[in-house]
Amino acid sequence: MPLRLALDVALPPLCPSCRDPVGDGAGLCATCWSKLSPIERPFCEKLGIPFAYDPGPGIYSMQAMAAPPAYARARAAVRYDDIARTIVHALKYGDRLDLAPVVAGWMGRAGTELLDDADVIVPVPLHWRRMWARRFNQSATLSKLLSDKSGVPANFTALRRVKATPQQVGLSKSERATNVQGAFRVDPAGKADVLGRHVLLIDDVLTSGATADTCARALLRGGARQVDVLVFARVVDQVRAPI
Repeated sequence: MPLRLALDVALPPLCPSCRDPVGDGAGLCATCWSKLSPIERPFCEKLGIPFAYDPGPGIYSMQAMAAPPAYARARAAVRYDDIARTIVHALKYGDRLDLAPVVAGWMGRAGTELLDDADVIVPVPLHWRRMWARRFNQSATLSKLLSDKSGVPANFTALRRVKATPQQVGLSKSERATNVQGAFRVDPAGKADVLGRHVLLIDDVLTSGATADTCARALLRGGARQVDVLVFARVVDQVRAPI
């Protein structure tokens, strides 16, 4: 009996949310998957945040007009609610790599248009100290899966995190922006891989957008033609009307 099968028989995988046993490759039980809140159109074409009603095609939210980010478009598969938070934390901190293929599948569907336009996929990098402590970068894992599925090449070294920053949890929007300022840089050795390219930046969660915006600015300074952002979940505050 293969080791994985033996382990699954002895210790069947559990849903990280409700702790019920799940089938192989499911990651989450069917009930908890059904409780996720997909983000679908109508949404802001720039930030990807959903609208309460359909204002028509190509409309930006007030947030996008008031403080446009450096990236061109952001897309997320689901709202960052309790279930999505459980999935992200289990993947990031709980060694639940079995969740990664399903999470990447949701992202691939949400980001079809971005993947179609992309020349290269780049994950948000970890600082080497955090990488050493955590042992893997969940954004890189998701990037590899998305690359394999879409055929868009992934580059894991072009963008570097050159400053170790405190975690963003608990910080305000302005504090988050200050925290990651100057934290990312395009490696000179990888500049040719982003120069003139349409880059798709991958992360697990979009909260204030500070990390994604800082990464996008670094990639654009490094010569990227355009940067889009694709994540599994994003925080959705009460959305003001589009203009």
